[in-house]
Amino acid sequence: MNISILGYGNLGRSIANGLKSFDSLKKLYVTKKDIENLRHSIEDKKCILSSDNLNAVSNSSIIFLTVQPKQFKGLAKEIKSHINSDQIIISPITGISIKDLEDEFGNDKKIIRCMTNTAVAVKHAVTCICSNKTGKNSIEIVENLFRKLGHTMIIEEKNMQAATVISASGIAFWMRLIRATAQGGVQLGFESNQALEMSLMTSLGAAKLLEVNQSHPEDEIDKVTTPNGCTIEGLIEMEHQGLSSALIKGIEKSFDKINLMKKE
Repeated sequence: MNISILGYGNLGRSIANGLKSFDSLKKLYVTKKDIENLRHSIEDKKCILSSDNLNAVSNSSIIFLTVQPKQFKGLAKEIKSHINSDQIIISPITGISIKDLEDEFGNDKKIIRCMTNTAVAVKHAVTCICSNKTGKNSIEIVENLFRKLGHTMIIEEKNMQAATVISASGIAFWMRLIRATAQGGVQLGFESNQALEMSLMTSLGAAKLLEVNQSHPEDEIDKVTTPNGCTIEGLIEMEHQGLSSALIKGIEKSFDKINLMKKE
């Protein structure tokens, strides 16, 4: 299997890092306009780094489009005549709909729209997937690919913008929460590296409890809150300061922005 990634930004780099360890991967074509400063960034015999999109497309069975939204039409114009009906087009480009993709490549092409996040590089991504009618039978191929890079979900396209906010932007939201918890640890007297280690490992433990127990967050909260205890005291103060409200409002703001970007 040969795969091409057209656009070597943060997401393209993350996907490349996740894919290059696949046993079934023969060649990974990665393209970017200016590659002079990137030659050292991919040191793998399977990877071919170039600025030649057409060569990458012509030699790949799966094509990832990982350019910026404003670059999409230019890329599509360049490569559309070199794409055949056997290839699978995968687009994680924010705001580019299946209709937008079909308008450029044709509704006879296998088109998969997805949302993934930068944790794909460490094989812990959350990837949401949908397709056009022609690509429906190829969803399983794409899902199996992303399953090796983390968790996958099949969703309706109408929810793709919201999924982008929760899981792609969500990486940044969780990083900020982890950082804030670590800063609290420093305030209480820990060295910054110790505080960050505790914050990180505790967040992983909290997520694992929910995953393994298939429980609701409030169920796990109840297990560590005792009457008149320090945990409930802290939670109440956080809510007084607007923790949950701030998170929800931030998510809504991101959602408003992503929909505005789509219109632009």
